[in-house]
Amino acid sequence: MQYKKIVSTLVLAGVIASPTIVFANDSTELEDLRALVQELDQKVKVLARKGEVAEEDASAAKKTSPVVKASEDGFGLQSADGNFKIKLRGLLQVDERNYRNVNGLANDGKNISGFDLRRIRPIIEGTLYDIYDFRFTPEFGESKTANSTSTSGIVDAYVDARFNPWFQVKAGKFKPYVGLERLQSASDIKFIERSYVSNNILPNRDLGAAIHGDILDGKVNYSVGIYNGVVDGGDTTTSQDNNNDKDYAVRVFTTPFKDSVNALAGLGFGLAATHGNFKGTSAASGLPSYKTAGQESNFFAYSSGVFGSGDRDRISPQAYYYFGPFGLIAEYARVSQDVSNGTKAASLDNDGWQIAASYLLTGEDASFGKVKPNQPFSSNGGGWGAWELVARYQENNIDSGAFSTGSTAAATRFADPRINARSAKSWAAGVNWYLNQNVKLALDVEDTSFDGGGNVTAAGAATGSFTNIANRPDERTLFTRLQLSY
Repeated sequence: MQYKKIVSTLVLAGVIASPTIVFANDSTELEDLRALVQELDQKVKVLARKGEVAEEDASAAKKTSPVVKASEDGFGLQSADGNFKIKLRGLLQVDERNYRNVNGLANDGKNISGFDLRRIRPIIEGTLYDIYDFRFTPEFGESKTANSTSTSGIVDAYVDARFNPWFQVKAGKFKPYVGLERLQSASDIKFIERSYVSNNILPNRDLGAAIHGDILDGKVNYSVGIYNGVVDGGDTTTSQDNNNDKDYAVRVFTTPFKDSVNALAGLGFGLAATHGNFKGTSAASGLPSYKTAGQESNFFAYSSGVFGSGDRDRISPQAYYYFGPFGLIAEYARVSQDVSNGTKAASLDNDGWQIAASYLLTGEDASFGKVKPNQPFSSNGGGWGAWELVARYQENNIDSGAFSTGSTAAATRFADPRINARSAKSWAAGVNWYLNQNVKLALDVEDTSFDGGGNVTAAGAATGSFTNIANRPDERTLFTRLQLSY
């Protein structure tokens, strides 16, 4: 090596220049000097080799040592080659909720307004062999516990095998590839509660398997899946399916101008559909009830003894658009459900739709995912985070056939029009303050008006005839939220 030669030359020059040797002319002394130089040169070579070995050992250790990571995206551990990973994440949402006219009663809100732990989700996710992604997410919010018998305490539990970008297989409990807003993470939704489309019509989570992927350079996303099947807006438990038939879902979503540098780059649109067959009983109806925008009470529920009796088909056109700080999401969903009350059967069409807009006042780019402030909030005045204004209009409409079967007898109806509204229409506005990528404060106000369903007493019993039915009083909500996600 070059530096060894330099060291040897310097040593030799030093020895020759030494005053004690300058006048040496004896051959023995010269041989001693040569031996000394050779000895020093050998020592230099040994030291250099030790340095090389140390470097090789450090390089080898680096290739096998795990890597510990901690960032705003979570805490994790991964193998040196990145093929094996595990990440710890979490979501905490603390709400303060104020209601007015819940259940159609002017004074009912005083009993339920207050603080609420909406979501408490520790999240474990990772990757095996750089192919098999997995996620496990328990839920401890909203009175859910791991041993609950009515609702599952497991939000997600699945494996997603990424064999190719265009061919991936997911199996377990997860969000079916159907609803657009539903596929948005709970930490990234613009409003404190999702829309009627997500909460009342399309499936929430289900047990099953799906083939999905991206094609045409990521401009088209597709999914085809088979699931146990859930009621409208439903979240299944992790128990075995009690229905012989399965639900089938298909979705295609495209962002045709994804890589363009123009105003259409943030446009995406698609279509999703499900088909299933469920035959319930008067004791186990298999039918949903539809909640108001505040998610605290039902504005529509089928009468006792009415049950699902056949096909359940859903269709949902959907779209979003993002341009600079502006964002827009629009979604429609309709479900056709076969029902029976034991003496009469019908196919009922219920639907819901929403259109929601957002605007980041602080100039960040809007997107379907997380908002990352350009200048995170700092107590010393270094930044104020990101501020966002949001507005939404939505409707949920019930098939008129649910309230009339050609008979005046209450027992023949699928739902009592005196206590069940025919529609719910909601206006909402709010402001989101993203202190940083992980902390968010939100405030929403929403007003919901109803068509019918207002003839109720404090006991919740129907009153009056089937004519001249009063409208259920408007429901008004004021929600605030502190969110921590990482």
